[in-house]
Amino acid sequence: MRPEQQYIDLYTQAEALLRSHSAEPLNTLRARAFADFERLGFPTRRQEDYKYTDIAKCFAPDYGMNLKRLQMPVNPGEVFRCDVPNLSTSLYFMVNDMFYSATSYKHNTATGDELQATSSDGTADGLVARSSSLVANQGVILGSFRDHPDLVSRYLGTLADTAADSITAFNTAFAQDGLLIYVPQGVVVEKPIQLINILRSTVPLLVNRRVLIVLEDGAQARLLMCDHAMDEVNFLSTQVIEVFVGRNATFDLYELEETHTGSTRLSNLYVRQEAGSNVLLNGMTLTCGTTRNTTRVLLGGEQAELNLCGMAIADGNQHVDNRTVIDHAVPSCRSNELYKYVLDEQATGAFAGLILVRPGAQHTDARQTNRNLCATRDARMYTQPQLEIYADDVKCSHGATVGQLDDAALFYMRQRGIPLHEARLLLMFAFINEVVDTIRLDALRDRLHHLVEKRFRGELGKCRDCKAMCSAHSAQ
Repeated sequence: MRPEQQYIDLYTQAEALLRSHSAEPLNTLRARAFADFERLGFPTRRQEDYKYTDIAKCFAPDYGMNLKRLQMPVNPGEVFRCDVPNLSTSLYFMVNDMFYSATSYKHNTATGDELQATSSDGTADGLVARSSSLVANQGVILGSFRDHPDLVSRYLGTLADTAADSITAFNTAFAQDGLLIYVPQGVVVEKPIQLINILRSTVPLLVNRRVLIVLEDGAQARLLMCDHAMDEVNFLSTQVIEVFVGRNATFDLYELEETHTGSTRLSNLYVRQEAGSNVLLNGMTLTCGTTRNTTRVLLGGEQAELNLCGMAIADGNQHVDNRTVIDHAVPSCRSNELYKYVLDEQATGAFAGLILVRPGAQHTDARQTNRNLCATRDARMYTQPQLEIYADDVKCSHGATVGQLDDAALFYMRQRGIPLHEARLLLMFAFINEVVDTIRLDALRDRLHHLVEKRFRGELGKCRDCKAMCSAHSAQ
C-alpha cells in the first residue's frame, strides 16, 4: 500500500468533518490541495529535493489528529515562561496549531483518551486575541483566519503552490485554521512580535500549522517564532508560512526550534519581496528529532535585499535538512545566504541551496556560503550549493566546506591549560557565532549566544521557570 494511502482514506472519510470545523479560506483551497496530494503522494528519496530525508517514514507512525477541534487542557501563560532579558515583545501563543486566547479553553477540553479515540484527527482552533499590545489603532491585525476571511482569501495559497509540493498540498488539505499577521501601509510595529508554538498532547499527535504574514508598502515588523514541546511524546508538525513584503517594507523573521528528539518538523516558508524591500530570515535549530525546512524567496521588485541565514546544532541521531531557493526574477537585487551546521556523535545534516538568476535580471548580487563542522567521524553532512544564471552582468558566488575540529587549535588551547572538552566547546561556539551575530535585535542576539553555549554543554535549553520539555533526551 502507498504510504500516503492512510491519509487519502482519512480525508475521504472525514472531509465533511474537516470542512465543518475549518476557516472558509482554507475550505476554498482544500479540494484542489487534496487532489494535488493524491496525485503527488509523499516525496521519495529518489527525488533530488528530498534525497536525504525520508518523508514517508516521518508519516508512518499512527498519529492522532484532532479534527473535531477539541481544545487542549493548558494555559500557556501559566506553564510557560520564555523571557528574553531586555527584549520587550508583544507575546502570543499557539498551542499545536491554535492561536491562544484567554477565552479559548473554557469549554470542550480534550483528554488524552479523546485524542486516542480520534486517532487520525487533528489539531486545534485558531481564535483571535481580544487584547493586544500590538494593536494600537494602527490597523494591525494578529488573529485567526476565521475572523478575517476576505483579507486572508486575497493572499492565501498564492505563493504556496500545492501542485508543486506534496507537503504544502498535505498541509493545505488538512489544516483547519491559521494565524494572520497583517501590517498596513506605512505602519511601523515598534515591539517585536514573539510567537511561542507549543506542542501539547498526551498521545502521539500530528498538527498542521498555517501562518500568513502581510506587510504592505513601507511597513516594518519583526517576528520571533519559537517551537517548544511540553510533553515527551512523538509529534509531527507540518507548517506552511506565506510572507508578502511590500515596496520599501522591512521584515525580520527569526525561527528557533527547541523541541526534543521525538519531534518531527516539516516546514515550508514562501516569501515574496517587492521593490526596495529588506528581509532578514534566520532559522535556528538547537534541539530536534528530524527537521526538514524548505525556504523559497522570490525577489520580485528591483532593489530588494535578502539576508537568509540558518544554523543547526545536532547530536545523537538527530537529523536536520535545509533546502533553499532564492529566485532573482528582476534586475538589481541583492541576496546574501549563510548556513552553518555543527554535527556531533551520529547526527546527520543536509543543505541544498539554489540561487536562480532569471533572464534579464542584470546587476544581481548574490552570495551563498555553507560551512559545516563534523565534531566526530560518525557525523555526516551532505551539501549541494547550486547556481543557475541566465544573465551576463551579475556578481554571484557560492561555496561549501565540511571539516572537523582543528587539531592545531585544540593542541594550542590544551598547551595553555584548557581541558580538551572545554577546548572543543569553545571552537564549536566560535564557529556558530557568525550566524547568531546576524540577528538585528541586540537582546535576542545576546540570549541566543547564551542558549547556544548551554546547548553545546548539554544543558537543558529552557528558560526560567519553564515546564516545557526542551531537552535533548529521547522521547519514549
